[in-house]
Amino acid sequence: MGSYREKILTLIGSEDYKPMTMDQFQQALSAYDSEDFKEMVKDMVALEASGEVHRTKKDKFMKMSETDLIKGKLSMHKRGFGFLRPEDTELEDIFIPPNAINGALDGDTVLVEVQKQSQGDNQEGQITSILTRGITRIVGEYHANKNFGFVVPDSKKIVDDIFIPGKQNLGAIDGHKVLVEITKYRENENDNPEGHVIQILGHKNDPGVDILSIIYQHGIEIEFPEEVLKAAEAVPDAISKEEIKDRTDLRDEFTITIDGADAKDLDDAISVKTLDNGNYELTVSIADVSYYVEEDAPLDKEAYERGTSVYLVDRVIPMIPHRLSNGICSLNPHVDRLTMSCRMEIDREGKVVNHDIFQSVIHSDRRMTYDAVNRMLDEGDQGLIQEFSDVHPMLQDAEALAKILRGRREKRGAIDFDFNEAKVLVEPDGTPAEVVLRTRSVGEKMIEEFMLAANETVAEHFHWMEVPFLYRVHEDPKEEKLRQFFEFITNFGIVVKGKGNEIHPRALQEIIEEVEGRPEEMVISTLMLRSMQQARYSEENLGHFGLSAEYYTHFTSPIRRYPDLVVHRLIRKYLIEGKTGQRTVNQIASELPDIAEHTSNRERRAQDAERDTDDLKKAEYMIQHVGETYEGVIAGVMNFGMFVELPNTIEGLVHVSYMTDDHYQYHERHMALIGDRTGTVYRIGDPVEVEVLNVNLEERLIDFKVVGMPERQPRERRDRPVEIKAKSKPRSGGQNKGNGGGRNKGNDSRQKDGKKHFDKGKSNKKPFYKGAKKSNRKKK
Repeated sequence: MGSYREKILTLIGSEDYKPMTMDQFQQALSAYDSEDFKEMVKDMVALEASGEVHRTKKDKFMKMSETDLIKGKLSMHKRGFGFLRPEDTELEDIFIPPNAINGALDGDTVLVEVQKQSQGDNQEGQITSILTRGITRIVGEYHANKNFGFVVPDSKKIVDDIFIPGKQNLGAIDGHKVLVEITKYRENENDNPEGHVIQILGHKNDPGVDILSIIYQHGIEIEFPEEVLKAAEAVPDAISKEEIKDRTDLRDEFTITIDGADAKDLDDAISVKTLDNGNYELTVSIADVSYYVEEDAPLDKEAYERGTSVYLVDRVIPMIPHRLSNGICSLNPHVDRLTMSCRMEIDREGKVVNHDIFQSVIHSDRRMTYDAVNRMLDEGDQGLIQEFSDVHPMLQDAEALAKILRGRREKRGAIDFDFNEAKVLVEPDGTPAEVVLRTRSVGEKMIEEFMLAANETVAEHFHWMEVPFLYRVHEDPKEEKLRQFFEFITNFGIVVKGKGNEIHPRALQEIIEEVEGRPEEMVISTLMLRSMQQARYSEENLGHFGLSAEYYTHFTSPIRRYPDLVVHRLIRKYLIEGKTGQRTVNQIASELPDIAEHTSNRERRAQDAERDTDDLKKAEYMIQHVGETYEGVIAGVMNFGMFVELPNTIEGLVHVSYMTDDHYQYHERHMALIGDRTGTVYRIGDPVEVEVLNVNLEERLIDFKVVGMPERQPRERRDRPVEIKAKSKPRSGGQNKGNGGGRNKGNDSRQKDGKKHFDKGKSNKKPFYKGAKKSNRKKK
């Protein structure tokens, strides 16, 4: 008896294979013993569940490649339809109408049969089977009934309420935010999913519960398991002489860190000097987290599961416990720390002419902040220059080197999306106090250049070693998305040379330079960004399009990113321990694809949680400003209205029903609304003055109106979407009472109507723009 997995795959993969039944497999594989047969059936079921083989209606098993089925992940929309994101990235997304979802939930891995008679721009499909569930736990608001309850999910992508049987509510009452574990998924149109409450997060109006709900909604764990905390406690607070004897000693080399004033996990330090030959020597030393987080130990398994630290408006959820991230792994000043260093000799053209990668020990001389560095280098603050007289000369060399490195990147065509980002400042109780802009000045850009140089140098070193390695890749844009973007910018008189995927990043950077300072600068930059693929981790060196780099990895942040931790381990294995034998290489090669996929997914999860908390607090902030007017820029135009972004990055919708001076038609090609009578044009990129009308905190959406428009006559708004009937029905007369089955009836028209307009030119990620500025115009 043994595993039949490989035998089954070999048989199905043979050229002359024809679909066979289980009995035929039993004969072909001689699995006549009852235990052998059970093992074969078990492996076949697993292969079917993973989507590697497909069982037909006649119970025969086929190669998946010979079916019309496509495997991928379902991305649901709150109005009941969805899109399949195929595993094969060369395939376009497939539209799944509401009546073809067949009980699947957002995030499920499914098989889809493409319909032959698809309409519109997207192919249509129907879900035929659910391979793995993406959601097992849901956060929502509890509603009690006499003998049962139900939970309305916070995620609008989950259209079914969750039925909670009697005595399965953990004592929750109306208004409690709860975490529910699903015990039974919907099997037919008349069912709701079932679950039981496993944690009460607090009442929905309690301070902090809003952020807590988002954290749990994304499946992010806040607390570390006990065994992980114990492992962290066992790590010494200081390093011993024994630990540094085989390391390059850099403690006498003048070294500094530069971070934000509130940073506590300092994972990179720099040293810059001018050599006798006129070249620069840049040493980037990174916290040696891999020394303390041993492979497959409890600390490592938890770090892998988390994948990344998560930075929210009011807290940081670390990848490794604070005792390590803020303690022995943080490159605090005036203490010895273990590091992994990349030393580069860089000529006056910005080329790395020599380099070395090694384990080291440093003693940081100064903990500098971006603010202090910027004031010294940008403003010439004499008080600070005198206070940091030991640092200032090196900062001047560092600034000169950074300019050279930046010039080299620009020359080769790297794209610089210099978006300003907003930060929501909150009170101790979580109330948003202010939305401020994060500015990138000389200090931030200097450290960015040095980290990029180190990441590229490390990636290139291991590429030429021809050993398995983990890369940070950014693939070329897809031809269709680029074509749509180029077609759009012709509206602004911009023509790009090159065809489709043959475009060089330099051509895109030239567009950014051409629109700099123009009203449409932000919009064109944002749409360009959306036309590109998302950066990810990969075991293949596919290059980085945005950086115009042939080789790139993440080496510089192992405290907060698991891929960097993996890169450090590979450095230690290959360079320090000399383990480059075939057995080691084969093992690493087999592990890297899963690590790359998992960490890419965890990165996206963190980004989604960060965006959701930002959107929530921005909406909450704007409640305080209803009735006020602002200058903004039209960031998106749809058939139901236009999205306007304020200078503080907050975005709201001007619905067409509030554009009362004319009847406006939507012109998709020009991304504009044009008045029938007056010919007034509202085009993407145009400046516009708006008044804050209303804030829907639950939906995190803000309503604007254009200042100067006539008042709208009181009438029923005609902006509600065509209602999509929910497949789920209440189990009894009261189950979906109130907030239950009617959750889709609200003002949902700000979302794009139907599949034709879904995900065209608009993404969930809010663009970032420049400083907040109220309009001088008084409200009338």
